[in-house]
Amino acid sequence: MSTDTLIADRIEIADLFARLAHLLDEKRWEDADTVFADDVAVYSPRNGELHGIDKLVAFMRQAEVTGEHTQHVTTDLLVDVDGDQAVASANSLVYFYRDGQAPHRTSGLRLDCTVVRTPAGWRLRESRTTLAWMREK
Repeated sequence: MSTDTLIADRIEIADLFARLAHLLDEKRWEDADTVFADDVAVYSPRNGELHGIDKLVAFMRQAEVTGEHTQHVTTDLLVDVDGDQAVASANSLVYFYRDGQAPHRTSGLRLDCTVVRTPAGWRLRESRTTLAWMREK
């Protein structure tokens, strides 16, 4: 793999994490296929274990809280590309707020993911979220 390809892959995977944050914050569940592989497996304290993009989207729709918004800030992204698969990890701060108000809850998360190259680009195949801490006001 050339250095240029490796750099391009790492940039696209970083963009994937940004798209994930925007998808969650904007609740654009119809665009889930721009972030997740069809056979995605998601493990998190909030949803337990989900398999498949349809089950994930259904869970996200039913988990919405009326009037509550989020802002995901993802940082410290590490990516190890191996051909058409990569292991990626990051930290995420999530702020939960209502219009015009300061956050009423803040969480620190650790994301550990397996990412795969698809014909449509890099997608999350497996995502494990670990809650590091939570503060409620």
